[in-house]
Amino acid sequence: MSSSPTRVLVLNSGSSSLKYQLLDMRDSSRLAVGLVERIGEQTSRLKHTHVTNGDTREQNGPIADHEAALKAVAEELSRDGLGLDSPELAAIGHRVVHGGMFFTEPTLIDDQVLTEVERLIPVAPLHNPANLTGIRTAQSLRPELPQVAVFDTAFHTTMPESAARYAIDPKIADRHRIRRYGFHGTSHAYVSRETARLLGKDPADVNVIVLHLGNGASASAVEGGRCVDTSMGLTPLEGLVMGTRSGDLDPAVIFHLERVGGMSTDEIDTLLNKRSGLFGLCGDNDMREIRRRVDAGDEEAKLAFDIYIHRLKKYIGAYYAVLGRVDAVAFTAGVGENAAPVREAAVAGLEGLGLAVDAELNAVRGDGPRLISPEGARVKVAVVPTDEELEIATQTYALVEKNSR
Repeated sequence: MSSSPTRVLVLNSGSSSLKYQLLDMRDSSRLAVGLVERIGEQTSRLKHTHVTNGDTREQNGPIADHEAALKAVAEELSRDGLGLDSPELAAIGHRVVHGGMFFTEPTLIDDQVLTEVERLIPVAPLHNPANLTGIRTAQSLRPELPQVAVFDTAFHTTMPESAARYAIDPKIADRHRIRRYGFHGTSHAYVSRETARLLGKDPADVNVIVLHLGNGASASAVEGGRCVDTSMGLTPLEGLVMGTRSGDLDPAVIFHLERVGGMSTDEIDTLLNKRSGLFGLCGDNDMREIRRRVDAGDEEAKLAFDIYIHRLKKYIGAYYAVLGRVDAVAFTAGVGENAAPVREAAVAGLEGLGLAVDAELNAVRGDGPRLISPEGARVKVAVVPTDEELEIATQTYALVEKNSR
């Protein structure tokens, strides 16, 4: 046993879910992972895995709220000898979606931090309240333990004002905190750094376009380890076509739907966030099913796929222009890591920019970072599995260690 605690519990609180991982930062190994879903319903489920011995347990039945969920998680961890009361637990790291411009790095949580996260609820109404609940519940269970907030937006705070500002009256924008914040920051930070490692270079010497393609999707232009542009904006709605979100849209469409379509603000919000994107175009938001339908000759699915790729290709080209020099394009997250046809289609026709994939390498499935571009390619194309939990744990542990010196 080490002389100082080395374990970090990572909590990711959603509106009706709680994901968690317990890691030992001596070797970044996972000790336990789990998920509580459908919190507040009669059909709640807790799935817990003790990674060391592979034992998986499941609970089914009502879990009233996040406090009850975290207490149930604590009990499961205790059954494995990994409880929240363990002296080996160094800190709890919390994913917080929106940190605005106030939080640019991992932050020890105190009352001031909680107040500021609460003030940001209007620009993250679905995420920040759940994040706050998770933090307060964890504090009640271990009040003396360091709690660290790691913000999705922090990595993008290095964007220059020319990229972060919208072209509207600055006084109105500042009054209402309207600017481009970006999201998936922990993923973009991790993947850009791992891509540099894959190339055998220092992140400070590498320019990378990161494509985080999951049900939510975002792109970033990373210059020498610093984000200089990203596709999501004030909210996660802007940018790429996503599973259920529209991505980029003429703002006048909203006025048209209100004035001509007679839709309310809430109805338009639901349409753009939950009933658009791939789902809105073809009724499916699972890329595997969409590709199956495309291969079977389904024209609706093919159009949805083509729109998805068209938008993705536009962002690759735009960020190539922003960076001026690109060393690598990295695909990550569920679709990016697993959908070879998406990767192939996204760079098809961009050979003039030095981009191409090797068909055989692209078809190979693997767990680790890998290159899928032809040997000697001017711009490397990579598949780099993201690990947001490890990134949160790493940032949390580094901050706690720094403060304990």
